[in-house]
Amino acid sequence: MTNNAPHPVPKVAYQGEPGAYSEAALLEYFEGKVDAVGKCCFEDVFEAVEDGSCQYGFIPIENSLAGSIHRNFDLLREHDLYIIGETTLRIHHCLIAAPGASMQNIQLVTSHPQALDQCRGYLNRWKGIRIKEVYDTAGAVKQLAKSGIQTTAAIASRRAAEIYGMDILAEGIEDDAANYTRFLLLSTKPVEPGANAKTSILVCLINQPGSLFKALSVFALRDIDLCKLESRPLVGQPGQYLFYIDFLGSRTDENVVRALNHLEEYATLLRVLGSYPKRSINNHDT
Repeated sequence: MTNNAPHPVPKVAYQGEPGAYSEAALLEYFEGKVDAVGKCCFEDVFEAVEDGSCQYGFIPIENSLAGSIHRNFDLLREHDLYIIGETTLRIHHCLIAAPGASMQNIQLVTSHPQALDQCRGYLNRWKGIRIKEVYDTAGAVKQLAKSGIQTTAAIASRRAAEIYGMDILAEGIEDDAANYTRFLLLSTKPVEPGANAKTSILVCLINQPGSLFKALSVFALRDIDLCKLESRPLVGQPGQYLFYIDFLGSRTDENVVRALNHLEEYATLLRVLGSYPKRSINNHDT
């Protein structure tokens, strides 16, 4: 007998309100077949995956204008989750206000700190404007919709304006058109990434001259392409650092296995955060 029951869609935690860029990215990643669950903060996203209330977590990790989201690098270290996927999203910022508001009357602009950073040049040219950081881009629009204040504007997506019935005063206010955010999909279990793979690791090196050079050489000697190198202070050990490294290849590839074994000679800690399918940059505007 054939079972025609529909497969349940995955429940995925993200940080923010409906209309947030994280929600847009995960809806695109899962082609709309997903139960997107908004959380107040990034810590809540990680905890939702660990306690089983959500199957996956979805977090931003870096932006091409504002740089890395350091809190999420720290949370990757603090939690025992695996990276199982990635995607990028073209970020297209709008200046959003209550119906009837005008540019001339705006005195305050609110948004998530990353969005404000991505529009810093635009805001700096606006004489006398005040800036306020809030927990989420779409959340800024939601708060504005509730208050109806016409002297405040928010920076967020076109979709956020549509969801909360707000007006768009200006579009494309990011400082550069090539504004992309990279997102990671998290799970309690690793995946087999296939041929076109990327791997993320974290490593703490022995404190001796040349240790970083030696660590990076294990990849160069095997023609492994490094994509990213990020350092973060090691909590409780001033002057010591953790390094997050992304490279092309799977943790099961023979040359990668040899590179990681070699790297252990220079490391006090080595952890594979995950191997996952590499995704190309998405040029879709949101």
